[in-house]
Amino acid sequence: MVETTEKKSVRPAGILPDRAQPHNLKVEQAVLSAMFRDPKGCIDTVISKLGPTGDAFYGAANRSIYSAIVELHRSDSIPDLLSVAQKLHSSEKLEAAGGEIYLAEIYSAIATAVNVESWCDILRNYAMLRRMIDACSGALIKCYDNDADPDKLVEEIETDIYKIRTAGATETIRDLRMLVAQEFQTLMDIQNRNIEVGIPTGYAPLDDFTGGLKKGEMFVLAARPSIGKTSLGLNIISNVAIKGANRRPVAFFSLEMTDNQIARRLLCAESGIPESVFWNGAFNDTDMVKLTDAVTNIRDAQLFIDPTGGLTISELRAKARRLKNEHDIQLIVIDYLQLMHADARIDSRQQEVAEISGGIKKLAKDLDIPVLVLAQLNREIDKNSSANARPKLAHLRESGAIEQDADIVTFLHRNRDDAKNLPDGASTEAELIVEKNRNGKTGVVKLNFFPSRMLFEAAPPVGREYAPGGDA
Repeated sequence: MVETTEKKSVRPAGILPDRAQPHNLKVEQAVLSAMFRDPKGCIDTVISKLGPTGDAFYGAANRSIYSAIVELHRSDSIPDLLSVAQKLHSSEKLEAAGGEIYLAEIYSAIATAVNVESWCDILRNYAMLRRMIDACSGALIKCYDNDADPDKLVEEIETDIYKIRTAGATETIRDLRMLVAQEFQTLMDIQNRNIEVGIPTGYAPLDDFTGGLKKGEMFVLAARPSIGKTSLGLNIISNVAIKGANRRPVAFFSLEMTDNQIARRLLCAESGIPESVFWNGAFNDTDMVKLTDAVTNIRDAQLFIDPTGGLTISELRAKARRLKNEHDIQLIVIDYLQLMHADARIDSRQQEVAEISGGIKKLAKDLDIPVLVLAQLNREIDKNSSANARPKLAHLRESGAIEQDADIVTFLHRNRDDAKNLPDGASTEAELIVEKNRNGKTGVVKLNFFPSRMLFEAAPPVGREYAPGGDA
């Protein structure tokens, strides 16, 4: 049998220098033999499992033979022993690949190709281990660089590991008949309330429009300053992570408020006690009972708060991936987009916001969870219109890319003057405008805003004009 050359990799001195990386040459030969013996039944299967490059093969000879088979298959030639030998000979690789004797040895390595998919899984697992070794070895080398930026290095390492983790998650071609049957069953399950379309926001009229917060989608909640977008975002977080029996882990990246401010805001909203009672000395025994009950209710919630200011998109990705792996978070909330920064210095703020917006959308798809991102509107609506003028997509501050990337764009709208000098417990009217909905209808949801509690509630009764299909 020909001596095969191991695949070279970067490895720091002293890191198991004499130990071969994980591999199984017998299984590699078995896969190649299956491709020779049953080209019609095996080649496409193997390529779909291992890819076209041959990186899953450890032996250099086996990689060369695999590449020759793939090239011949692409040209619609049948890769038998003679054609593969000729292909290797023309590229001056036949001798290095063991010659015709080794090709014949491979051909006779198995009696049947029935287990070829299992063999491919074995090779793919070994390849993943080798990529891990290469990534970790490379990381060690970078750590010896005195000029290395630790934060950037951690992001690079986490990105490499995440790529390895998801490398095997390849999409496959699906038969439309199977897809239609599956989607029909999904629709029936939705109709019978057996499954949720998305995570309920706690605002039923809004969920009627959007189906809730759906996996892989970027949901934008935008408003002018001091309208209450952070309060509504926290209300939704509370509905998802704290209230009800079906609580879900949530990650909240707050670039504007501190973690203590957020915790205090959530406590007051959950207990129904205005923050003002703590400052004006009106706190009483009844309030203490309510506050204690709120602490008990919140204590078991899985809400992870990151108050880092000036967060970059790479830092967001790294932290979100870690929270997904460790706590299986089901929702990410960001407050707010325009306070974030791109990874590299970009002269144009519009280009920077576009990079941030695209990165958030990609994060939602990669983690397959919804991302609720708060955004600020520009001042043009105040300059050119009355106080009650409703915002439009053109008012999204600094970038049209937000409109392009987002699956759903909503605007929180109310007249700020209506909330002035309201007594505790009183409310004012507000609207949540569903301006863009990639997979559904647009319209308006009526809300009541309680300034003393920083709380938004759906306005009862909900008229037909605010339901999907109505004249919103």
